[in-house]
Amino acid sequence: MLNSYLNLVKKLTEISHLNGVMSTITWDQEVMMPDGAANARADQVATLAGVVHERMTDPVLGEYLEELRTLTEHFNPAECCNIREACRQYDLMTKIPKRLVQALAELGSKGHMTWVQARQENKFKDFLPVIQEFLMLKKEWASCAFPDLSPYDANIDQYERGMTAAEITVIFDQLKTTLMPLIHEITHHAYQPDTAFLQGCFPIDKQAALARKISEDIGFQFDKGRMDVSVHPFCGGSHPTDVRITTRYSKYNFVESIYAAIHETGHALYEQGRQIASADLPVSESLTMGIHESQSLFWERMIAQSKAFCTHYFDSFCKFFPENLQTVKVDTFYRAINACKPDFIRVEADELTYPLHIILRFEIEKELFEGNVSVNDLPELWNEKMFTYLGIRPPNDTVGILQDSHWSGGAFGYFPSYTLGAIYACQFYRAIQSEHPDIEQLVASGDFSSIKNWLNKNIHSQGKLYTPQELILRITGEPLNPEHFICYLEEKYRKIYQLKGS
Repeated sequence: MLNSYLNLVKKLTEISHLNGVMSTITWDQEVMMPDGAANARADQVATLAGVVHERMTDPVLGEYLEELRTLTEHFNPAECCNIREACRQYDLMTKIPKRLVQALAELGSKGHMTWVQARQENKFKDFLPVIQEFLMLKKEWASCAFPDLSPYDANIDQYERGMTAAEITVIFDQLKTTLMPLIHEITHHAYQPDTAFLQGCFPIDKQAALARKISEDIGFQFDKGRMDVSVHPFCGGSHPTDVRITTRYSKYNFVESIYAAIHETGHALYEQGRQIASADLPVSESLTMGIHESQSLFWERMIAQSKAFCTHYFDSFCKFFPENLQTVKVDTFYRAINACKPDFIRVEADELTYPLHIILRFEIEKELFEGNVSVNDLPELWNEKMFTYLGIRPPNDTVGILQDSHWSGGAFGYFPSYTLGAIYACQFYRAIQSEHPDIEQLVASGDFSSIKNWLNKNIHSQGKLYTPQELILRITGEPLNPEHFICYLEEKYRKIYQLKGS
């Protein structure tokens, strides 16, 4: 029994190393790879995906698991988790044909480059075949992997295990009921925060230096990671000692780049906070994308957009960009970066309108998988929903349906994780606030260590020991509850905009 477990660990470690190589070349594809190498990289990714699939479906691995899956009472919780997760992954992967795994990997690589060009040239028709092919492949994948689930639920499960489209719909409908009228009230209110000073010319080298400083201040270890530039900000890497984040810069908007860097740093702190001793085993892996997004949004929204954070960094902002901020006060800056103004771009959206960007995408994906809408009709459907929810209509597809990279890699079912993560983040903040009532004072003084340590202890180091449902209950004492998120947004934005009920 012990030998079987040690052999299992050896095989899982090898698979982890191969996945680490895949992560690194995927990072390279988005950050450093020359455009002309796209086809060669797609072939490399497909080949490596095939090798990983062979390792994950190895009959010898299956023999070890068959022996161990009924003997978990002899192992500690971490070892039980490794066995449980390995069994689940083996059972799943043995249902998926190797050719399908390779086809998805190859299309994901080629699809990304197709999306980049289509976005640059505002040509949805060039990207349309990628979506069509992914839908076909992802439906086939779903029928193999989870034949008892609807195709879309099967894809959601990849990112938010145990969650269904029906459950998400209930939560999102609850958010729409509150947020849409609040946003309408705000956008038609006489008082609007002054944001003019956020427009100007902000040297990119200064933005990069400030982004690095803040990222390091809140805990990112640059000796175990790096920060680069990509079309779409992301967090990648192969190991807790090799975590790679990216942001993007616009010389006309420093807030976007700084907060994108903070968002990705939140993801990176999760990765760097995983158990090093078990880093190549399932027990150390991050839980779900909803939990992962909760960490990025915790730092970006709950911490970095707070009055306390603005107070601490205001002198730095003024030092880096004196021409724009020399006559601005902290309170004015705080209100400006939290201003609610419906916009076309999700990653630039404010905290209040952001959930509606996610709901729009979720509803479109659901309609696609249920066959209720044609891929050809997506731009028009996108624009109509944008107008219904936010009162604006994109002038072109580049800032409309082509703005996100997710579909280029086949990540259908991912989008709900962002708003589920915001709900988790709000509950986690309430929990840490109960243990550290002085959290605002800590942030205002630039002391982020207590917050990072709390997150490391309660979330990052827990890996996959618990389900998301068990983890949120252990930490907060209740299940996922959107009411806390709704109350937080209502209270914050009514106060900023001086509305009744504030």
